[in-house]
Amino acid sequence: MANTKRELFLKRRLRVRNRIKAMANGRLRLSVHRSNKNISAQLIDDVNGVTVAAASTLEKDLGFVGKNNIEAASKVGAVIAERARKAGIEECYFDRGAFLFHGKVKALAEAAREGGLKF
Repeated sequence: MANTKRELFLKRRLRVRNRIKAMANGRLRLSVHRSNKNISAQLIDDVNGVTVAAASTLEKDLGFVGKNNIEAASKVGAVIAERARKAGIEECYFDRGAFLFHGKVKALAEAAREGGLKF
């Protein structure tokens, strides 16, 4: 039973993702990744295996390069919602990965909802 933190993280991420894929019915997946320095979000079409839209704090025009705070997460959420609207997407599933739904992940989700995405 000597599971490392990384192994537990990967198991938790796959468990969440598989539940979402089982209910997807062709809807896109809004996947969030949070590192120590950045946060990113992608709208992924699992049927075709294509990323439709993406946003990250690594983009210089957002002005949050190397920052991973609630303000940056909110900005990324607003940008991904705007890019989704341009791509003609209104509904998706929120894939929090192995991260808990609070703090930065929650701020990103709320900003995306305010921007017009439904999940």
